[in-house]
Amino acid sequence: MKKITGKKVAILTEDGFEEVELTSPKKALEEAGAMVYIVSPQKNKVKAWAHDHWSIDLPVDIQLDEANPNNYDALVLPGGVMNPDKLRQNKKAVAFARGFLDLRKPVAAICHGPQLLIETGRLNGVNLTSYPSLQTDLVNAGAHWEDREMICDKGLITSRSPKDLDAFNSQLLKVLADPATAGEKDATEDSLTFKYSQSM
Repeated sequence: MKKITGKKVAILTEDGFEEVELTSPKKALEEAGAMVYIVSPQKNKVKAWAHDHWSIDLPVDIQLDEANPNNYDALVLPGGVMNPDKLRQNKKAVAFARGFLDLRKPVAAICHGPQLLIETGRLNGVNLTSYPSLQTDLVNAGAHWEDREMICDKGLITSRSPKDLDAFNSQLLKVLADPATAGEKDATEDSLTFKYSQSM
């Protein structure tokens, strides 16, 4: 895989994100050479949720008001029940996510993360997955939902839960390294992905 040194990735989050769904992709990206920035409506720090309790605080690098999709190469949306529900009600957060889709930049959303993308109005015809409880909402938004550990379609990378993080992180790194060729079918059925397309 090609190096992604120098690539800039935004992680958009609110209080209540599932801890490992942010820290795991962040670590994978940074180890591969990317520069990762936590973007949030919160000032100074955001608080994680771990399974059934509040957990660590992480510093906010960029305030949402100051963030611009043009300044980043990709967007990551961690899950957690509270985090996406707060973001989907924030017009600036919705506009920030929509900007990446409109610019055809990679967006990686795991677990409940795709909930925010419903509000963008950009999911019609897109193949994706998510935490199972979002299936009906995503289908109603026009998406084609499947129960897969990871799906990549039109630059949108999605996974179901923390147990799928290895596939999620791997595909994110592939797309960042070479968007034109990422998304090939894996050897295992559970890792089926869809060909990355430059067109939305």
